[in-house]
Amino acid sequence: MSNYKLGREFAEQLDHNDELSTYRSQFHIPKDAEGNELIYMTGNSLGLQPKITKGYINQELEDWAKLGVDGHTHGKNPWLNYHEFLTKIMADIVGAKPLEVVVMNSLTANLHFMMVSFYKPTPKRYKILIEADAFPSDKYAVESQLRHHGYDDKEGLILWKARKGEELANYEDLENILKEHGDEIALVMIGGVNYYTGQFFDLKRIAKLGHSHGCVVGFDCAHGAGNVKLELHDSGADFAVWCSYKYLNSGPGSLSGAFVHERHAHNKELNRFTGWWSHNKQTRFRMRDDFDQLPGAEGWQLSNPPILSMAAIRASLDVFEKAGFDKLCEKSKQLTGYFEFLLNELNNSNIKIITPNDPDQRGCQLSIQVKNADKDLHDKLTQAGIITDWREPDVIRCAPVPLYNSFMDVYGFIERLKTVI
Repeated sequence: MSNYKLGREFAEQLDHNDELSTYRSQFHIPKDAEGNELIYMTGNSLGLQPKITKGYINQELEDWAKLGVDGHTHGKNPWLNYHEFLTKIMADIVGAKPLEVVVMNSLTANLHFMMVSFYKPTPKRYKILIEADAFPSDKYAVESQLRHHGYDDKEGLILWKARKGEELANYEDLENILKEHGDEIALVMIGGVNYYTGQFFDLKRIAKLGHSHGCVVGFDCAHGAGNVKLELHDSGADFAVWCSYKYLNSGPGSLSGAFVHERHAHNKELNRFTGWWSHNKQTRFRMRDDFDQLPGAEGWQLSNPPILSMAAIRASLDVFEKAGFDKLCEKSKQLTGYFEFLLNELNNSNIKIITPNDPDQRGCQLSIQVKNADKDLHDKLTQAGIITDWREPDVIRCAPVPLYNSFMDVYGFIERLKTVI
């Protein structure tokens, strides 16, 4: 949709015509001291809580109270293989086969577990390529992997930088890096959606390019899962990881997802850290059997599933399934396009959107750069009832999330931004 109009009535009409508008009422929306709903634009940092989440968690607490250890087999949702309740819907959201997906651990832990298997340095090929402005945790993780293997973490790290005066990474530059250094690079590890600019990278293009130079390719999709169509299987990536507490609304610090492409599903020669939950389910409890690797992504599990956290993920995934991810992505483009339109209509030379204007190269996040601004601007927005995310030196990250943000949220944001600026 591109025929956007100014004015409150147009925003109200968009909400009236939105078939997904009822999902907003299924989430707890934060309120101010007077009980007024805040305009919450930080689902890219922490998603809001579905109202059904408490019931999902309480069910497991009740089974624990009533059944104790028997909850593993006799609970309403038996705990023994609870992670399997999440697999199909999660796989659908990230565009993978169920065999390729597992929910386990936390995000950076999963990134390290993947690198244990897929970062295989040699004296000739040991370098790691990441985008220059990767999320700090990713940079710290890959640097520590270089050090762990005895390499210098500065010399061994190759950065895909945006050109001078630009914010977005350029694929020609990536191609040139790989032409020059491809035979030295063991791993290409890119954030699927850049946390700062909101740029959604072409995963298939990057994976194909990396593989053509003999590199392993992985993605951190923390800002992509539940936000954009990742199509991980079709991308051809070797692995990917993501968190579940941003767009997937599973609660602070909740579990991570991991993807391992099916071509690696039965490769027992891959080096990996193992634990009893990656052992054959049929013989897992015999305890004294030799290790028997599970196929697929499940073969990277270490421990039994943390049920209370998984219950929260399951609640959110059930909301996603009912809403339909295709419909959510369609609304996301409309909502973000409307947001972009209203920002541009401000005609303020101090405001610049650094996120790509092509809807296929972004999700629902718009990163707004405000000339000569500092955190005082963010503080004023907060006082005006708008929850956004400030990133130094001068960027406000805003995410109108299609599950619970409305077109009136976007309209209200712009109206309050006018008064603040």
